Formats: sequence, C-alpha cells, structure tokens
Amino acid sequence: MAESAACPAFQLGRPRYDQGSFFGRLRHFVDIIDPSTLFVSEKRLNECIKLLDDYKHGSLPPGVSDVQLWEAQKIKQAIIHPDTGEKIFMPFRMSGYVPFGTPIVIGLLLPNQTVVSTIIWQWLNQSHNACVNYANRNATKPTPTSKFIQGYAGAVTSAVSIAVGLNVLIQKANKLSPATRMIIQRLVPFPAVASANICNVGLMRHNELSEGIDVLDNNGNVVGSSRIAARHAIMETAFTRVVLPMPIFVLPPIIMSYLERLRFLQSNRRLLLPIHSVVCLVTFGLSLPVAISLFPQMSQIEVSCLEPEIAMATDCKVVTYNKGL
Repeated sequence: MAESAACPAFQLGRPRYDQGSFFGRLRHFVDIIDPSTLFVSEKRLNECIKLLDDYKHGSLPPGVSDVQLWEAQKIKQAIIHPDTGEKIFMPFRMSGYVPFGTPIVIGLLLPNQTVVSTIIWQWLNQSHNACVNYANRNATKPTPTSKFIQGYAGAVTSAVSIAVGLNVLIQKANKLSPATRMIIQRLVPFPAVASANICNVGLMRHNELSEGIDVLDNNGNVVGSSRIAARHAIMETAFTRVVLPMPIFVLPPIIMSYLERLRFLQSNRRLLLPIHSVVCLVTFGLSLPVAISLFPQMSQIEVSCLEPEIAMATDCKVVTYNKGL
C-alpha cells in the first residue's frame, strides 16, 4: 500500500521520475540499467507490451494499478528500442552494459600488461562499446553498414594506438621507480578509452550529422529532421562516454595500489584478482547510472535554435529528440 501511495499516476511514454532534475534522471536510469530485466521471459515481455497497448486504447482490465503499469513500461523500455520497436540484443542493452562489460574492464586494468594483451583488451572494449552505441543509437534514420564499419575501425585504431603508445613511453621512462611506473601504467586505459569513446560515438553516429534526427512536438508528432539536434545529441552522448570511464579506470588502480600493500593480501596473493574484480564491478555499477543521468534521454531544445524549416513547421517553442544512450 505504501508503494502505491507514493507512486505517481501512470503516463504512457513518460518517465516515472522528473527528468528536469539530476536525481530524477538517476532514478529513471537505475530502472533502465536494472540487470534483472535481462532475465525477463518472452511471455512476460509480451504481457507488458499488451498491458501498455490496452492502456493506450482504453481497454485496461479492472484492478490494474499504476505500479503494474510503470513496471510494464520499465521492462519494455529496457528491452525494446524506442525508435525501431525491436528487441535489443541482450549484451548490448544498457541493462547488460555492466554485467557484460565488467570482465573487459578487469582485463584492461590488470597489471603488467604486454603490448599484445593491451591490444586484445582495447579491441574487446571498443568492440563492445561500438555494439552498445549502435544498438542504443537514435534510429529514426537508417544507418548504412559501411558507417558502422568505419566507426568501429576508427574507435579500435584510436584506442589501441593511444594505449600502446603510452605504454611504450612509460617503459622508456627510466627516471620512474618501478612502483610509480606500475601505477601510471594502470592509469593508461583511461585516456585511451575516453578518447576512443569520443571517436566511437562520433564515427558510429556520424550519419545523423548529415541526415539529421527527428524532432517531436508536444504531442509526439514528428516536426522534421534536424542536423542541429543531431549535433547536440552526439555531443551530449560523447560527454557521458568521457565521464563514464573516469571513475572506472581511475579509482580501481588507486584502490588496488593501496590494498596490495596490506600484509594480509601480500601473504594471500590469490585473493588479489577476486578483490580487483569486485572493486571494478562496484565502480562500474555506480558510475554508469551517474554518467548517463547527466542528460535526459529524451532531450528538449528550443525551436529558435534549430533550422528555419523546423520553426516554420510547428507553433511549439520547444521540441523533443531522442538523444540515444
């Protein structure tokens, strides 16, 4: 009863929590990335979709609560792409980003990396990121396969080049003590991943800059396609992709460099990898909702900032677009 009393009235297609505040967006995206939605059966998904369709057409069965409707919408949004209406492949959903991405993060942060291991882990990371970016893109306009390949190749090349280049420079820095060299070497993944993430988002979604993305009026009707809105969407997404790896690739090396000096762990070296894995999992799990909450997924922009043809096509002062995740 307490949950129902605190639950706001259901609105189809609207977020449950206020998207005008960071805390509201944080609560919204905690729902979106909830790993439990990975285990939703096809039958349960279809039930949720039918329940929302019944609500839309005013034919809800009696006794359905707002809590049930919000839960149904949460499940649908976690699994179904808002533009294509198709299921997103499980490892590339935002709810699968932490479970499927954590093993790669652990690999990237392992100490004493060789050039070969650096290349392998950076390749795996950017392969996963490319697929996540593509699966959660704004899909109001079709993206040619060639653009996907260009973006993927560019992101992998930039990540590997920066990571290998920095590792080589560190190895040649003779004035650094072995301990200092190891700490710096562990921090190498951050600049490599952050710069590659920008490249990844820009190249994977470059087609949006030339084709534009759909902008919607207050009633959800498409007003037109805007290249300016596309630029805003890509810049916002790229910024979150820089913020996201910051705690993931900076905090674990610092925490582990301290823990490794503890007498208990020095005498139980086999526990280092499990502890390292837990530290990575926790920082990743906490960082993801914070990073993607910096901007609302359905962002708004003033019509006066967009192309003249958009302003001529609507009386609205503000229009909405899907930023992507």
